[in-house]
Amino acid sequence: MAGNSARRGAVKKTGKGNPTAGSGGRRRQGLEGRGPTPKAKDREGHKAYKIRKKAEADAAKRPQRRTPKTGDSEWVAGRNSVVEAFRAHMPVTALYVAEGAERDGRLREALKTAAERGIKLLEVTRGELDRMTAGAVHQGVAARIPAYEYAHPDDFLDFAAQNAEKPLIVALDQVTAPRNLGAVVRSAAGFGAHGVVVPERRAAGMTAGAWKTSAGAAARLKVAQATNLTRQLKAYQEAGCMVVGLAADGDVSLPDFDLAEGPLVLVVGSEGDGLSRLVTETCDQLVSIPMVSSLESLNAGVAASVALYAIAEKRAGR
Repeated sequence: MAGNSARRGAVKKTGKGNPTAGSGGRRRQGLEGRGPTPKAKDREGHKAYKIRKKAEADAAKRPQRRTPKTGDSEWVAGRNSVVEAFRAHMPVTALYVAEGAERDGRLREALKTAAERGIKLLEVTRGELDRMTAGAVHQGVAARIPAYEYAHPDDFLDFAAQNAEKPLIVALDQVTAPRNLGAVVRSAAGFGAHGVVVPERRAAGMTAGAWKTSAGAAARLKVAQATNLTRQLKAYQEAGCMVVGLAADGDVSLPDFDLAEGPLVLVVGSEGDGLSRLVTETCDQLVSIPMVSSLESLNAGVAASVALYAIAEKRAGR
């Protein structure tokens, strides 16, 4: 019937309720900004996205991993030490202040930081603080930090895959000084490594001293413990990584090292003993840092920094 707008095929003349009529509606929506372009790993169909999804699926299939801890919680005692712990972003759970403690600039900074971060503040007697810190020189102030939760060594392969990057992992062999571990963590974080692996026994752990030396890097980069370092290095090799050890008598000089761009595990030994025999035999290649004098040697923290810098430069194409 003529004029019956309800009949099949009729066209509605008014723009009301019709988002395509006029200059607005769907066309206007199409012109609206969609925000910044997502990263490659977040775009469906992109190779990096598929790699990330595969890594997540593989991780979900693996059995639950044990996350060992350093043991009981630790104490950071003394005004300077507590302030430095806060500045290094240690995971402080409680701040203890002795009754009648003198309020100097360091104590005021510690109290202010604790309040800003919502950290529990407790006032105790000086005798109680002596007992809790086992007689340490606390100057009326101490902070409590929880036992460190280690990552699993395989987690670092997942971290790299999720970011569509070639793995770069640092492993320490026979390094027993917490400050050296903290220095390595700091360098590893600064030069783009995905994690640091230490042996479970006879090696430095993530103590308060290691946290402090890392200067906050331990809050950004995880450390893992390996029950058997040699076995873990072989597992990394099976996953496609080259295992390279730093040694004074290495076959290749660091400037001539040409494997930096691929999946890599850098193994650093102690200043005195270097790499153990089994770890040395497991390495695919031994690399030396050229020195002016053969009598000079570098501690683990410095050696790792030099090698990681050289690797970062080669990965950047410089």
